[in-house]
Amino acid sequence: MKDGQDVTLSNDEIKRYSRHLILPEVGLEGQKKLKSARVLMIGAGGLGSPLGLYLTAAGVGTLGIVDFDVVDFSNLQRQILHTTPDVGRLKLDSARDRLQAMNPHVTIVPYETRLSSENALEIFRDYDIIVDGTDNFATRYLVNDACVLLGKPNVYGSIFRFEGQASVFWAEKGPCYRCLYEEPPPPGLVPSCAEGGVLGILPGLVGVIQATEVIKLILGEGDPLIGRLLLVDALGMRFRELKLRKNPDCVLCGTHPTLTGLIDYEAFCGVGPGGEEQPAHQEGLEITPQNVKAMRESGREFVLLDVRNPHEWDITHIEGARIIPLPDLPQRMGELSSADEIVTYCHKGVRSMRALNLLRDAGFTRLHSMKGGIDAWAEQIEPGMPRY
Repeated sequence: MKDGQDVTLSNDEIKRYSRHLILPEVGLEGQKKLKSARVLMIGAGGLGSPLGLYLTAAGVGTLGIVDFDVVDFSNLQRQILHTTPDVGRLKLDSARDRLQAMNPHVTIVPYETRLSSENALEIFRDYDIIVDGTDNFATRYLVNDACVLLGKPNVYGSIFRFEGQASVFWAEKGPCYRCLYEEPPPPGLVPSCAEGGVLGILPGLVGVIQATEVIKLILGEGDPLIGRLLLVDALGMRFRELKLRKNPDCVLCGTHPTLTGLIDYEAFCGVGPGGEEQPAHQEGLEITPQNVKAMRESGREFVLLDVRNPHEWDITHIEGARIIPLPDLPQRMGELSSADEIVTYCHKGVRSMRALNLLRDAGFTRLHSMKGGIDAWAEQIEPGMPRY
């Protein structure tokens, strides 16, 4: 980290950071280090919101933000950088306005792009610390690998439902992410937050932990989470710690690495662009909401099978559909034995394709999955239907 010797603080900054300056562990020199630091934040969403707010308030001199998404109503429950009037705006624009209003002394550098193997090394190169605020495995492996190749610390966080994780992966001083998770889980094994949900406060807890680790690394103070994985259980309000060891056989940071460059991470994780699991598109099996609507209007006999969870059904469902949640389907297939034709649907089309494959393996033949799920149905067929 930079020492900050060539940096000065204005009178306004001295007043602004006064509670830092009277801490012996920070002081004037520490605040200068913060001002000299260049931190790159991947994502301006749930984790990126508390990260951005606290790193900006702390006086980190340059904060880069990589994001390409727009603010959606469903973000507002947890992404506290953004407000209702920001819906429809680029998250980068919303974040920059909010952060600059908080602290005009911080330089915000936006990158309106999807992080990829083609641009990661170039973007990362100019920063001291990379903070991973993403929510998919493809980007996590990409961030880790680029950090290892460039010798950068990777401040990691992840959240799901009521649980979170945080660590600092820095191959020069400890394990990397691949030492912990050598390979990603099979597609569909770990639901996304869009499928499983997340407590809105949880990214605040984990994001603040990440921000704390960033500041400690910049100051060179305290005991960072290198070689330690912090587990957060929000329901029990318990924190546990696992010791992590560097894997000498790690393909990236081990004694004899076999991975020496960035790869195709979507293919590696079995997902499509953006890191979301993609349904296994198969010719003739996936049909559009318009197709389903036409089938119903023609009087065609078929079962419209909702494979979402009961609490999702309570939010909204298609009239006349039948619900059998995907986890229950293997035990309840007998309830469908009289069906000549079945159309499955879920929230956005991933679980419905899994259900279709289960049914097909069990011997059902006339099967379809509705592309885009009930979200596409609400957008294209019933605009007044609630969307989540």
